[in-house]
Amino acid sequence: MNKLNVLTLAACVSAALTMAAPLSAPAADKIVISNWDGYMPEDLLSNFEKATGIQAEHAVHATNEEIMGKVVASGGRGYDVLFVSSPFAEALKQLQLAAPIDHSLIPNLRNLYAEAGQLGYDPGNTFSVPYAWGTTGLCYRADLVSGAPGSWEDLLSPQADLRGKVTMLSTDRWLMAAGLLSLGYSVNEKDAARINEAGDLLIEAKRHLLSYDDTTFYSKLVSGEAALTHAWDGWCNYGIAENADIEYVIPREGTDLWVDTMVIVAGSENREAAHRFIDYVLNAEVGAWVASNILYKVPNKAAMDALDPALFTQFPNLAMKPADLLRQEQLRDLGETQKAYTRMVTKILSSR
Repeated sequence: MNKLNVLTLAACVSAALTMAAPLSAPAADKIVISNWDGYMPEDLLSNFEKATGIQAEHAVHATNEEIMGKVVASGGRGYDVLFVSSPFAEALKQLQLAAPIDHSLIPNLRNLYAEAGQLGYDPGNTFSVPYAWGTTGLCYRADLVSGAPGSWEDLLSPQADLRGKVTMLSTDRWLMAAGLLSLGYSVNEKDAARINEAGDLLIEAKRHLLSYDDTTFYSKLVSGEAALTHAWDGWCNYGIAENADIEYVIPREGTDLWVDTMVIVAGSENREAAHRFIDYVLNAEVGAWVASNILYKVPNKAAMDALDPALFTQFPNLAMKPADLLRQEQLRDLGETQKAYTRMVTKILSSR
């Protein structure tokens, strides 16, 4: 998922993040981190270097697919830590491009919720460490819809006054999930007939759309150009921050649980430093910055406990409990079936 930092941190956390005394480290120590733009504090890497003596270079990727292509092409060389969504972390493991996680080198794992170690794609966090998590659902202008939406059908077959005022995500897994869930199927469906059935439904739904939009849909809600959108919860919060009439709901058929993770690349030449970076990221103050600024839930209990309670009032989906998150279906790597999803989405997007 692309990420966007839309709020300015109310209070500087630099002092808290640099409170650890510098530790000795070889001058040659350097790691390369690839992450989405705006998805971590701007001064995190400089503070990490001050605290540890380890240099960290920040590379930016726009999508999971982009960084996967680069890592697979290089055989994992050139990177140390990747921020990717869970199905891609699982794929890296299958490709033997993910290094095992040494828990003894990450004492701040204790800051995580117990549920963060119960994720189906990686029980016990053996090759990945969760960074942020959330759901996908309906983000809408309560003042512009005649009744609160509560089903995927409200998105795929909107009432007459909403036609032409609806947007959907175009990313493979999330576009297909809307169709699959509306039919009562799994977000990880591998049956070809069911994938085709969902595809046909999404092609029909396209007739009622304003657009496919993965990045600016919340702006369309704020302006009133759109009244109902298919959204990741944190991105819906960007709209809520600007217009209190915007609300978020998980459809009654259920949704996906997505998790963005940190993975140490098997080709890393400095795995110990990579572990120390992940441990630093799990610092409660860093996690609190993420939740306060990115407006996504983090699996870091210490961080969530430190948030201003007013945030949970303004952005109700931030208050969703980990146990409730885990009741949603976790996105998994589809293996070869991913090609079928990609072909179907290409067909949907190109249809007239």
